[in-house]
Amino acid sequence: MPLLIDGHNLIPKIPGLSLSEPDDEIKLLGLLQEYCRLRRQQAECFFDRAPQGRPLNRKVGMIAVKSARLGQTADHEIRNRLIALGRRASTYTVVSSDQSVQLAARSARAEVKSSERFALELMDAITGGANQKKGSQSGGEEISVSPEEVEMWLRAFRARKKD
Repeated sequence: MPLLIDGHNLIPKIPGLSLSEPDDEIKLLGLLQEYCRLRRQQAECFFDRAPQGRPLNRKVGMIAVKSARLGQTADHEIRNRLIALGRRASTYTVVSSDQSVQLAARSARAEVKSSERFALELMDAITGGANQKKGSQSGGEEISVSPEEVEMWLRAFRARKKD
């Protein structure tokens, strides 16, 4: 299922990332690229505003990055995307912990995944399950990833992108 991701809602759920960092979106997109590559997953990531000098819509690797127009929010853009998808929305998964976005996704019959749950899946996929507690069947247990480990992966993604 392709993903529709509420980017700024996801950032604070990932260990080592913070909305206060100037390159928070770039770091998130690096992690999402690796996740999509490993899972052979398509994704659209929505942000509240485009960085200065960047277009509203662009492609970063396998990820379609969509920034809200002036006066709009990422939540609004996700709801519009679900409406535009029509019946095909049921083949998408919306990643957000925002209640209004989840409600819109359920109304469109899309699958809903909280940002907290997806952050666990993302880090588990990237680390190859190394952070999952042994014997865990639920997948809902918290994983432990240090800020240093996140930074190491981000450096690796940047190096791979340069190649």
